[in-house]
Amino acid sequence: MALDLESVRLFVLAAEYGNLTRAAEAAGTVQPVVSQRIKSLEAALGKRLLDRGPRHVRLTEAGTAFIDPARRLLAAHEAALRWDDDQPPALALGISDHALGTAFEGLLRRLQSTLPARTPITVRLGQSGDIRHLYEGGSIDLAIIRREANTGEGEVLGEDPLAWHAPEGWAMPDGPIPVISLPPPCGVRAVAAKALDRAGLPWREAFVGGSCLALAAAVRAGLGVAPLGRMVGGDLPAANVAWGLPALPASQIVMLARTATPAQAIAARALAASVRETLKHPATAAKPRRKFNTR
Repeated sequence: MALDLESVRLFVLAAEYGNLTRAAEAAGTVQPVVSQRIKSLEAALGKRLLDRGPRHVRLTEAGTAFIDPARRLLAAHEAALRWDDDQPPALALGISDHALGTAFEGLLRRLQSTLPARTPITVRLGQSGDIRHLYEGGSIDLAIIRREANTGEGEVLGEDPLAWHAPEGWAMPDGPIPVISLPPPCGVRAVAAKALDRAGLPWREAFVGGSCLALAAAVRAGLGVAPLGRMVGGDLPAANVAWGLPALPASQIVMLARTATPAQAIAARALAASVRETLKHPATAAKPRRKFNTR
């Protein structure tokens, strides 16, 4: 029995994205094609690989058993096609620290499922302004940034609401509110400061970190409250509305992309689909669905 490799590839994408529509976006096709190809693969194997729901798909027991052999099959096929080729061109990414947070791991896992085998990936993390400058200067091919204003270039992938996050058992202080943030010119910091000033609430810098990972650690350590997006805030407790902290606006998550090469175009589709799915379902999209195997 010979398996159709394109059907195997679409099955792997569906498993990674947990959604047939997002898998289709990443593959550059449409959802009915993905669904039909996977059904044909299931018929060839004589086993149901996916449980299909209204919003998500999940691996069945047979699908879980087949996912790693499927990946090895695809990797072996690509290696055979490229046996005398040089290494594929590197892909340079820029990711705003305030844009993806804990979803970054899932993004890399999905990229691996779409790019040619052995594609080197370099990633720059930083504030959105810095990442945008790197993109404009040609240092990176694709960028995911957080944008507070509703204008500018790039593809808007969705919105991520901002909220205040506080330590467990934290209580509003009598004096200035201790704020945890990235240093200026962080856009999230500026939005939070403006909201506090408009509300007439005094505040002070309690902790200035170099990454959102540091901000989350400072919140857990009880140093103050931090304005964070839903993807970055993760499982940190949200501040109690009774404390009177001002509401914060949502921000746009935007992709800047150069797609001059096939690898760049493939990566752009995969990035866009992954971020859209994560914005809709941050809790499930950020969690690994299987163990990771290198190719």
